[in-house]
Amino acid sequence: MRIYRRCLLRIGVVLALVMLAVPFILLMQDHKRVKTAAIAKSRDVEATVKTVLSGPNTAVFRKDVLGNFEPKPRPDAKGSPGEGGTAVKTDMKSKEVQDAIKSYGFNMVASDKIAMNRTIPDTRMSECKFWHYPKNLPQATVVIVFHNEGWSTLLRTVHSVINGSPDHLLVEVLLVDDFSVKDHLKKPLETYLNDLGKAKLIRNSKREGLIRSRTIGAENAAGEVVVFLDAHCEVNANWLPPLLSRIHDDRTIIAVPIVDGIDMDDFHYRPTYAAGSHFIGIFEWGFLYKEMNLPESERKKRAHDSEPYKSPTHAGGLLAIDKNYFLEMGGYDPGMMVWGGENFELSFKVWMCGGSVEWVPCSRVGHVYRHFMPYGFGEYANKGPIIDLNYKRVVEVWMDGVYKDAFYARLPYIKRLDEGDISKQLQLKTEHSCKSFAWFMENVAWMLLKRFPVQPNNRVWGEFRSLADDKMCWDTQSAALGGPIGISGCHHSGGNQRYRLNVEGQITTGERCIHARNSNLVFEVCPDAKVSDKWKLLEETKQIQYDDGSDKCVEAKGKKLKMEACDSKNAFQKWQFAPA
Repeated sequence: MRIYRRCLLRIGVVLALVMLAVPFILLMQDHKRVKTAAIAKSRDVEATVKTVLSGPNTAVFRKDVLGNFEPKPRPDAKGSPGEGGTAVKTDMKSKEVQDAIKSYGFNMVASDKIAMNRTIPDTRMSECKFWHYPKNLPQATVVIVFHNEGWSTLLRTVHSVINGSPDHLLVEVLLVDDFSVKDHLKKPLETYLNDLGKAKLIRNSKREGLIRSRTIGAENAAGEVVVFLDAHCEVNANWLPPLLSRIHDDRTIIAVPIVDGIDMDDFHYRPTYAAGSHFIGIFEWGFLYKEMNLPESERKKRAHDSEPYKSPTHAGGLLAIDKNYFLEMGGYDPGMMVWGGENFELSFKVWMCGGSVEWVPCSRVGHVYRHFMPYGFGEYANKGPIIDLNYKRVVEVWMDGVYKDAFYARLPYIKRLDEGDISKQLQLKTEHSCKSFAWFMENVAWMLLKRFPVQPNNRVWGEFRSLADDKMCWDTQSAALGGPIGISGCHHSGGNQRYRLNVEGQITTGERCIHARNSNLVFEVCPDAKVSDKWKLLEETKQIQYDDGSDKCVEAKGKKLKMEACDSKNAFQKWQFAPA
């Protein structure tokens, strides 16, 4: 009996131990499963990060195999005005044409003669026909902002987009009317658009300007991708899939088409760039948009010459971007007004906060460049120098160190302007862990410095006034490049009377340089990569000398400025300086 009890006791102990062990074993197995899943998830995340950082291109090039989105060629309506992208001739001196140019900035008489669906030449590189793009591309809304636009240029843009885009990829063409007042843009436009199906119209209740209107368009867009176009464009063959393909591969890419030209006078369509050339968007230190050749080192990184490539910035008018990403990044800065500087603001923001800007050679869009801007800034005109205020916001949010100093050396008067509240932009910059402008210059825009070195500080700037008559100032006097500048009555408005003498001896006005040529002061293009010259301010005598060994100083002679032998007693060689 005792033996039997002992056996039962031992069996009970064993069972108890087993019961205690089972949960522990199950717990360990569960922990192992969780750990394995975590490792797998970590690898997935790592793979995703590597994919985003490496910027994949899922488009496939198949030589001599026509691409999967290539459209069938459209026959020309031969004999029709402007067909095939040809010029339309009009009497440029006629009142009708001159009135049209005055109202719209280009020859609407010529435009009105052209069919809404005219054909244009295919200006793409030959390789572009053989790219095969993913079938599951995101759908797009094309946003077109307009203010008092001409009838035929606006609607030709709409027809061109609808006719030139794969139907299943184009959700809508969304027109944003920025408070137009012209009659043809009221009920007649609404009636016309109702018959187009994919065209939609929203109207601002007040003038918002291009910048804010584009963000309004994005907020109302139904597509996954927003494509911004100006209101006077014509899209080229298979323009949309190459843009969508880059955003399909990486939602943080701004995809920029190559811009062709449509002549403002006769509307003939032409490529802007020479065949086989590639350009990138850059800027000089006064935020004038510039372009330069794609560096050979960057060009060689691509397997095919028709592949997209990185660019520091873009011209601003035409681009595609993931809608949600655009809005996550705050859209365009809502504190910026009408237009000006938005291309730099968006480019700096995207690059510095983890995205990139790419130019896409196989996407081409024609654009009409105006003679001049035919409308004003509306109520915003009372708020001050709009474009300068926009620049100030961009600089104070995104630039830093020597690069911010370089901007203010180039445009010193802007430093005095009030940029308004930029706290939300600075908060966005912190929340997205955005990099510094120094990082941008060193890693993205390094090639810019080879053409536009950092600007030195100014010795003096503003109006250069004569001490002999302090109502007379240096003035470009509308001189053509290579022509002499002179002296005129001071108007205190800057512009053609705002000059800078930097600590390296260079005198500039705007982006141009003043050189001593024989006896004249000449208005010229500044040499690339040079920010120095031989101009010297003689502090004691208040003279400006050209220090080339000739002992010549600037002298006012009537309305001319001449280089004459330095004479410290000559009041017409003495100058004072006042910010302007």
